[in-house]
Formats: sequence, C-alpha cells, structure tokens
Amino acid sequence: MDLKPIIELEEGWKYVQERVKWLEDIIEGKSVEPLSSEKHILLYTTIYNMCNQRPPFQYSNQLYDRYIVTVENYMKSTVLPSLRNKHHEFLLRELVTRWDNHQKYIKWLSRSFHYLDRYYTARHSLPSLYTVGLVRFHDLVFMKVKAQATDAMISLIDQEREGEQIDGSLLMKVLNIYIAVGTDDLDCYRKDFELQMLEDTATYYKIKAAKWIANDSCPEYMLKVEESLKRERDRVVGEAKYLHPITEKKLVDTVRKELLVTHATQLLEKENSGCRVLLRDDKVEDLSRMYRLYIEIREGLEPIVNVFKQHVTAEGTTLVQQAEEEATSKSQNNTASNNGSSGVQEQVIVRKFIELHEKCMSCVKGCFKNNNIFHKAIKEAFEVFCNKSVAGIPSAELLAMFCDNVLKKGGASEKLSDEEMERTLEKVVNLLAYNTDKDLFAEFYRKKLARRLLYDRSANEDHEKNILSKLKQQFGTQYTSKMEGMITDLAIARDNQTSYEEYLVQNPNMNPGIDLSVTVLTTGFWPSYKSFGLNLPSEMIKCVEVFKGFYETKTKHRKLSWIFSMGTCNINGKFQEKTIELIVSTYQAAALLLFNSTDRLSYSEIMTQLDLDHEDIVRVLHSLSCAKYKILSKEPNTKTISKNDSFEFNLKFIDRMRRIRIPIPPIDERKKVMEDVNKDRKYLIDAAIVRIMKSRKVLGHQQLVLECVEYLSGMFKPDLKVIKKRIEDLILRDYLERDEDDSTSYKYVA
Repeated sequence: MDLKPIIELEEGWKYVQERVKWLEDIIEGKSVEPLSSEKHILLYTTIYNMCNQRPPFQYSNQLYDRYIVTVENYMKSTVLPSLRNKHHEFLLRELVTRWDNHQKYIKWLSRSFHYLDRYYTARHSLPSLYTVGLVRFHDLVFMKVKAQATDAMISLIDQEREGEQIDGSLLMKVLNIYIAVGTDDLDCYRKDFELQMLEDTATYYKIKAAKWIANDSCPEYMLKVEESLKRERDRVVGEAKYLHPITEKKLVDTVRKELLVTHATQLLEKENSGCRVLLRDDKVEDLSRMYRLYIEIREGLEPIVNVFKQHVTAEGTTLVQQAEEEATSKSQNNTASNNGSSGVQEQVIVRKFIELHEKCMSCVKGCFKNNNIFHKAIKEAFEVFCNKSVAGIPSAELLAMFCDNVLKKGGASEKLSDEEMERTLEKVVNLLAYNTDKDLFAEFYRKKLARRLLYDRSANEDHEKNILSKLKQQFGTQYTSKMEGMITDLAIARDNQTSYEEYLVQNPNMNPGIDLSVTVLTTGFWPSYKSFGLNLPSEMIKCVEVFKGFYETKTKHRKLSWIFSMGTCNINGKFQEKTIELIVSTYQAAALLLFNSTDRLSYSEIMTQLDLDHEDIVRVLHSLSCAKYKILSKEPNTKTISKNDSFEFNLKFIDRMRRIRIPIPPIDERKKVMEDVNKDRKYLIDAAIVRIMKSRKVLGHQQLVLECVEYLSGMFKPDLKVIKKRIEDLILRDYLERDEDDSTSYKYVA
C-alpha cells in the first residue's frame, strides 16, 4: 500500500507563498506568466493535503494563522503605502482601486484555502477567510484613511451643490466600501460618513438660508428650497444616485430644518411677499408650493394656518367695518329710513361674505389640498365676523333679509337661473353654519317667509322648499318643522278657499256682498300676530260671518282667531277726477270706510270707532295722510300725527295710475323677535339642564354649565349668567337640589 509523502509546513508554505506572490504581482499589474489550471489545482491540493495529514503533520491551524499574516503583510507593504500620499479625489480613486484589488485578492485566496473554510473554521467557530480579509482591510486600511476619505467626499458633494460636475459613480463606489466593511446595520456608513455629511449639510444650508432670506422674496426663496430638496433627494433616488436609501429622510429633514423650520416666521411674514401677501393676491402656485414644502414637517403647517386664519378674520372684519361706515354715512345723510336702510346693505355685506367664503374655500381646495386644519381655520375666522351686528342689525337677521330678497318676487331670484339659485342658497346655509344664533335666524326667517307666503310674494315655491331642505339637512328636522308646516298650511288653505267658493255657489243666500279670500293657518307653525283690536265696518262683518258658517261645516273642533293686522283689501276710491282702486291693509280699509258716512272725523273719533291702540292708529293715519299718497286731508297740515288732528276724505286726490298700493309703515319687529327668542332660550336651557342631570344624577356646577353650553351650541351660545339663573329657578321648582356635602354640586330630583 503506497502512502502519500508528508508535506512539511515550511516546505508546503514556501510553495503557497510563491503562488501568493504571483497573485500580488498580477494585482499590481506586473507582467507574469498566467497560472495554469494544473498549477492552481496543485496549490489547492497542497493545502488540502497539509490539512489532512496525520498528526503531528496536520497544519490547518498554522495555515489559518499564516493566511491572516499574509493578508496583513499585503495591506502594510503594498496597500497602505499606495494611499499614504494621496489626497482628495485622488485618494478616493486609489481607495476604490485598492478595494477592488482587495476583493480579487481575498476571493482568489479564499478559493485556494477553501478547504479551511469548509471544515476548520466551521468546526472551531472561527471567522471565515473572506470575513478575515474584510476585517483586516477595515482595521489596517479603512481606519487609517476614513477621515480623509469622508472629508474628500463631503467636499465633492458641496462642489456639486454649487453647480460643479463631479463623478457620482466614484462616490457611490467609495460609499459601498463603507457599507461593505461595516456590520449588517451599516455602522461604518452611519458613523464614519453619514453623521459628518449631515452636519456639513446643516452648515451649508444654514449659510445659504441666511443669504437667501435676506435677498430673496418669499416665492423666490421657496423655489430655491424646492430645488434644493429635489437635488438632495436625487443624491439618494435619482439617476446619478450615490447615497444609501437610509440617508434620504435624514438628509431631507436636515435641509428642511435649516431652510424652512428655522426661518419659518421670517419667511411667512416677509414684507411685501410673505404668506399674507400671497393670500391677498391669490398667488395659487406660490401658496401650493408653500403647502407642499411645509406639509412634510411636523406641525409645519401651524404657522401657515395661523396666518391664513388671521388673514380671513381681517378680511371679514374689514367688510363689517366698511358696512358700518356706509350705514353711518347713510344715516347722517338721511338717505334711508331706520327700518329700510338695510335693504341694500344686507345684500352687499352678505354677498361679500359669500364671495370671501368662496375665495377661501377655493384657496383651501386648490392650494391646501382640502386639509382639515384649514377648514377649521375658516370656521374659526368666519365665526368671528359672521356674528357681528351691522348698524345694530344682528347678523342672523342680515342673513334672513338676504334670503328674503333672493326668494321674493322682484328680488334677486329673477336674475338667477335655477342652478345659480341652488348655489346661492347653498352658500347662505354654509354661512349660517358659522352663526352662533341659528335660532334667531330661524325666527327672523320664519317672519319673512310668512310675509312671502301670505302676501303671495314668493317667487318660486320649489326654491322655498329647496332652502328648507338644505337647512333641514344641516341643522335637523326640528329646525325646519314649523317652516315646512307653513308651506303645507298654504296648500291646505288654497283647497279651503276653493271649497269656500263652491259653498257660496251652492248657497246663494249666503252671498257676503264682497269678494273674500281667507287663509286659515295652524297657530303652532306661524309667528304670533295680533288677533284683536279692530271694530270691523259693517261691510266686512257679513263676510266674516259667512266664512265662519262655512268653516263650521268642515270642523267644529277648531276655533278661528281673525288676524286683521295681516289682511289686505282692494277698495275703490271715488275721487273728483276718476275712480282709483286702492290696495290697502285691513286697518287702512276700515279707516277709509268710516268716511262713507261722514265727511270729517277727529283722531279720537277714528280711534274710538276702530278700537285700535295709539300705535296702530298713528301708523294707519300717517300712511293715508302724510306719506306719498294723501288719500285723507289732515288739519293741521303737519308731517306727524297727534291726538288733536282731524281728517277729511281728499276728493281732489289724483294719480296717473288707476290702481295704487298704499303701504303702511312696518312695525319694527326686531325687538319682539329678540324677546321671543330669549324667552324660548330659557325653556331650551331648562330642558338641557334637566336632560343632562337626569342622565348624570349628580354633577358639579362647572361641569353642568360646560355640558349645557356644548348641548346648546348647535343652535345658540347660551349666556353663562342665564344658565346660572335657570339652575337656581330649577332648584326652586324642585327639579334639582344642592348636594348637602358639596354646595357646588347638584342632584337630580326624580
């Protein structure tokens, strides 16, 4: 049996060294003969045999150690000297070359010493040969040059930032070395390059920001910021990328901090070009860019939102001030009466509010991507000025007046298409959402709706139903139930009138003598009106009695209360020149009919015969004797009505028209509406307190007040003093009681 000859350590290692020397010469570019396959196999076989000889000639341990020494010697004798005198870009290029050579060197050696990796390193839990090569390169080469290499790379990046062309692929190759020689968590890349590069980036952009903020406008500054962020991202994700993806967020955040966060206030408030100016001038593109830049920064939008809110508040407040000044000017010039001065005024101020709201919403949708915090800013801003009174007129009444003008005949509706009307009504409801006195609006709106319906002044019933539908959708069924009932009432009233006319035909003996149209209303739906205070003339009494008889045939469970203050009459005035049809109120008609039986009546006689109070008599007589149409002559001939006046029918009255409407001065209902609303609010506060206490049983004063305010905030903002009074009243009425142990708490009394 033939035995293989023993290979001594030194003998075998000498052969290995010769092949390693050949490899080093190849790597260094020296001209040497190629290594044949046979020689390569012989090298592998020699190492294999040296590892598998019987002890004490088994040299695996010695070969592993000498492999390490060989790699170290190559680093010290060849690699380090080649890098020692290189600087800047030349150092980087040489480092890349040496790393590429090292890769080849380790790869070739690892293949030749492959048997060690297969058995020896695995059995003894030692680092693999390739890992040993990486570690030695890291310890002996990388650690020596990393500071210079990092400085050189950062210098190149700064040159690129200044617009110079650099070799990005070189940077990527060097950074791959940082990644390769580190551990799995990229520790060398992070600690030895990224950290210092981010510090340099911060310094670079800090200097740039100081220069740009001093010399450039806000839009110009933002353009430069946007371009800078794009270039920095391109270093990570662009075509010529060279930074690792983990750097992108940290790099971009660093740039944002120096360019946007640090100078946010200075940038947004920049004179003649800041955020407020951009909003004022509708700079959509610049505002969109500002939003894009700051949306990525935590709480970055807050300063923009604050400026936006301040801008909207200032715009709205200015509109209110202008309306106040215009109203004051008109009042001083006596160009409008106290009750009628707002006719055009509310159209202007509400339309301007609508225009401002549209502008703001367009900005939020177009520039700020419908971000909720900007919608909230609009809400808070509009709540400031949409709740201000104008010339003593509450904002809720202004909105109701605007709706009345849009919806009545001869109003704005005649100039609007159905689509435009739909949008206008939608905008009014949107404005109402910002008003804290929604109940007050409802009451004013109901008053005006009643007039439109009762006097046939509504331009389109579909439009009336449309706005009620929008109000119902926005504020709930209870909010519009009475108004919807009013419209339903009118439909029923028309059927009643048809039935009444049929009744007269079927009962000719019931002829009232004059034409009569009656609108029967449900008391709970309609505003409260005077239902007493007039002695009807004999001509009218029969009409009323005939209708009562008809109505009793339909129902015996309802009582009719006549509201003469809301009636109208068409009567013929026989003057010397010609007969003129006069369209007047029931009160005016009753006063005029008194002169059929007498030529002259004093103030006191008219008051006695009509049984009206002083306020109503003055309004009636003023409209007939002191206003545009002087149907009655008054002595003395003054512009005011007094108790000593006397009146005659003016036979000489003449007008070019054959039919004229004589208006009666309207009663200022604002005070009455406010009183009614305040009374209703007390009931609502009582109900809210009781509901809250019924569910909570025991509650502290402060918490009860807060919950009550929140409960009612959908309709109005309750006065805290009123809430306190209502609590005291409920205690007196035994709905609540104070806690014996804590006087600041209340208990619900079941």
